[in-house]
Parts: sequence; C-alpha cells; structure tokens
Amino acid sequence: MARLLSTLLAAAQPLLQPAFVLFGAPVTWLEIVAFVLALLMVWANLHVKTVAWPLAIASSLLYALLFADSRLYGESGLQIAFVIVSLWGWWQWLRGTAGSSPLVVRHMGMRARALALAATLVAWPLLGLLLARMTDSDVPYFDALATAASLTGQVLLARKYVENWPVWLMVNLISVALFVHKGLWLTVLLYALFALLSVAGWRAWQRLAVRGGLR
Repeated sequence: MARLLSTLLAAAQPLLQPAFVLFGAPVTWLEIVAFVLALLMVWANLHVKTVAWPLAIASSLLYALLFADSRLYGESGLQIAFVIVSLWGWWQWLRGTAGSSPLVVRHMGMRARALALAATLVAWPLLGLLLARMTDSDVPYFDALATAASLTGQVLLARKYVENWPVWLMVNLISVALFVHKGLWLTVLLYALFALLSVAGWRAWQRLAVRGGLR
C-alpha cells in the first residue's frame, strides 16, 4: 500500500507543483482543481442533484493525493472511503428506498440518531490509535475525529437524512482548524465555505422534509 501511494504521488508531481503562494504557503494545481470540484459537489448536494456523486468521487481522489502529500493519512484514507461510499450513495439516490417507498429527504428517528452518534464515538479513538501507531501523523486523534464524523455524514447524506448537514457543519469546523495547522490555505477557505453551505443545506433540507421530501 505504501509503495502504491508513493507511486501515485510521484505520478501526481506535476499537479503538486505550486500555482501561487497564499499566506506564505504554496497552493498546488491539484488543490485548485479539487477545490472547484468540491464546491460544485456541495452545490449539487444542497439542491439534491444526483451529479453530486460523480463530482464527489473525482474530488475525493484528488484530495486523497493532496492529504497524503501533507501527511494527513486519516484524511487521505477517508477520501478513498468516500469514493466507495459515494458509489453506494449514487446508487441509493437513483434506486434506493425507505421501506417500500422511494428514497426522499427526511429526518432520522431518535434511535437512529443515537446509533450514528455511538458509531462515531467508537470509531474516533480506534482510528486515532491506528494513526498514532501506524503513521507519522503529528495530529492523529484530531485527524481521526474529522475522519470518523465524515464517514457518518456521508452515510446519512446517501440515505437523504436531514441530519447529515449538522454532522458536516461540525466536520467542516474541525477541518478548518486542521488545515490551518497544515497550511493548506485554499482548503481552509473551501472548508469555511463548506461550513456556511452546511447551514444553508440544513435549512433547505428541513423545508424539503416538511413538504414530504424530494427524490
């Protein structure tokens, strides 16, 4: 796995060259392309557009390389998990059901919320321990929190639960601090915008849920 990652990073070196410098840190061409694709993805999610999923796959693959180059291995691995979950989410939005009914924007029940929270709280320290022992990450538990919560948010998004948006709001605020620490300033801007869009998405999906959802 380490050899494959090294090979991919070597192949991506032209895209990892600086395009410009922002606040004293280089912004690469790869980060710029991933930034644009990710913004388009969130816009599509906000409007419940299925094109969000192929955009998510493309941006996740680029961010996996960017984060690996910055030694954010939890975030890098998360992007690969995102690709897998995005393929499933794409299928859910096209063919998924809630019981015997087509999948629509809706709220979770209390039991489902409790299970999602418990899964996140269990995964966080386990992933943090794995990163601390198996990688040279300098922020293993911080990285792990964003990673575990992001997976929860992605699953909830795939099932069109309104509650994915407050989860993403928390993830985006944590990620802003994480990327400030790493000097990934364009990605800091992206996740700050994500935080604002999470609030907008939360409000928009709440209205949709009240009106009976949207396929």
